[in-house]
Amino acid sequence: MRINKNKLLVTLGLALVCASSQAAQTYTVPTSVPEGSFFFENFLVRFASNADLLTDGEVKIRPVGAGVIVPALQVFESVQNGVLKAGHSTSTYLVNQDPLNNVFASYPGGMSGEETLAWLYEGNGLKYLQQFREQEMGLHSMVVGVGSTEILAHANRKIEKLEDFKGVKYRTAGAWAEVVKQVGASPTVVPPGEIYTLLQRKGVDAVEWATPGANLTEGFHEVAPYILTPGVHQPSFVWEFFMTRESWDALDKDIQEKLEAAAKLTTLQSYFHFLDADMKAMQTYKDAGIEILRLDATAIEDLASRGNALVTSQIEARAPGKTDAKAILKDYQDYMQRWSDNSSYLYRH
Repeated sequence: MRINKNKLLVTLGLALVCASSQAAQTYTVPTSVPEGSFFFENFLVRFASNADLLTDGEVKIRPVGAGVIVPALQVFESVQNGVLKAGHSTSTYLVNQDPLNNVFASYPGGMSGEETLAWLYEGNGLKYLQQFREQEMGLHSMVVGVGSTEILAHANRKIEKLEDFKGVKYRTAGAWAEVVKQVGASPTVVPPGEIYTLLQRKGVDAVEWATPGANLTEGFHEVAPYILTPGVHQPSFVWEFFMTRESWDALDKDIQEKLEAAAKLTTLQSYFHFLDADMKAMQTYKDAGIEILRLDATAIEDLASRGNALVTSQIEARAPGKTDAKAILKDYQDYMQRWSDNSSYLYRH
């Protein structure tokens, strides 16, 4: 019997392509921000590219914007309930379900971006986060995005002292909503895609969303003449990519390790991008004639103290669960204190 070598090569090639295609795991992944936004591109799109690269195409991630498949604030719930295999969001939207989420979302007076990265990857942070998600929600979580400090507010009125918060209608979320309520403001929560319109129509006096670079793409400065700093309310923040345990356990160990590496790479790359974009954005705001205000030192210290006290009291009152929330908070606050006590060598302009 004579073998047609060309035919054999084509057949083998097709078999290899089919095997490769069958081996690839594809995940449609919704996030909590609109498609094309700063976070969408910098976090999830970047992660999809890195995952494809580091797994040699064995894992494909299809990023989907908020509201296309599930509502922006229900991504965690949809994955946990098995509606989706994977998602991308921030634990800021989970703090009302469990106050321990504040530690990973960051909170008023919490760690800066530098501290957060060090705690996650050199301290116990990532280990605690993954234990928490697995034990309490049945998810495997990876950090895909740590942010720099946010703008405290884009505002239609001046806020420079603690008493200036009284009567302010303030779009916010998480622990900061409780803190501003303590000083007389009225917080309201709306999904990211609705913030601009709310501020433009003066449905609120002030909004906080994200970092200078991210906010620039949202255009908040076009409809509000003031920017309030520093971002004591959100010194940093963490976003997560999460899968059901079933989906995670179905992956080969080497693929799991490559995805963890892709997540870490994405987080570091995106953080550097934040810092660069933030500096450029602040200059753009100045050039546009936006008045950049700074809270007085007394107000900053007061708000930071309130934030730490609030989160501590919430975790003290937390119902017992599978996770030792008090131990995690103590580890976080101890790390933050150690940084404060020993970082005087760092040079700042």
